[in-house]
Amino acid sequence: MTTGFIDKAALAELAASFGVSLDETALDRFDLYAKLLCDWNEKINLTAITDPGEIVVKHFADSLSVLGAVSVKEGASLIDVGTGAGFPGLALKIARPDLRVTLLDSTKKKLLVLEDIAQKLDLSVVLLHKRAEEAGRAPLLREQFDLATARAVANLRELAEYCLPFVRVGGRFLAMKSAKTEAELDEAKAAVRLLGGKTATVHTVSLPEAGERTVIEIEKRSTTPAAYPRPAAKIARFPLK
Repeated sequence: MTTGFIDKAALAELAASFGVSLDETALDRFDLYAKLLCDWNEKINLTAITDPGEIVVKHFADSLSVLGAVSVKEGASLIDVGTGAGFPGLALKIARPDLRVTLLDSTKKKLLVLEDIAQKLDLSVVLLHKRAEEAGRAPLLREQFDLATARAVANLRELAEYCLPFVRVGGRFLAMKSAKTEAELDEAKAAVRLLGGKTATVHTVSLPEAGERTVIEIEKRSTTPAAYPRPAAKIARFPLK
C-alpha cells in the first residue's frame, strides 16, 4: 500500500501534536489516499491543494485536529455533511477505524471517487448521495448520529440548520472553521438554540504554515423542531436569527 507520496513522519508528528497516534497502517492509508486524490483530481475537480506537503497539513492534519479538540467515544456514529473529497470524514475513519462513518454529498461524481478510494484503502464507509436539507428530514437519518461534522465555508447559522437535524439528543455537531469566529458565533446563537443546540466549547488549533483553525463544538440538547431543515433557498435567503 505504501507509495512514498507524502512525508509520513511529518504527518505522524503533526497528529501527535494533537494527541492523535497514527500507526503504520493508518500512515500507509494516508499515503495512498493522497496519491489517489491527486490521480483522481486530474479527471474531476476535487481539490485545489495537490502539493503532497500541503495535503498533509491543510487536508490531513486539519481533519485530524477534530480528534485533538474533542473526545470521541469508541464506535461512535459520524456523518460528514458536504464531505467533498472526504474531509474530515474519511480522514477520521483512517485514524479511527472503529468509527461508523457516513459521507454525505450532493455531487455523485465525488462519491464515486470516494467509493473507489475507500475500497482501495480497505475501509468500510456509507456513501450517501443526497442534499443535506433533504437527508436531514429522512427518518432513517434524522437524529441518528453521535456526531456531525462539516468543513465548509457556509456561515455557522446555515451550517447548524443543515447539520444539527442529523445529531441525536446528547450528540454533538463539530463545525470546522477559520480562526476568526467570534462574530459568526454571536449571530448564530439564536439559530443554534432554536435547532436544539448549545455552543459548548470553541477549540483553537495551530497548523504550521496554515495558521489557526477553530473547531466549534455544539451540543444537541433537545429535538430539532419538525420545520427544520428548510429548503436550501430559504436557508440562504432567510437565515435563522
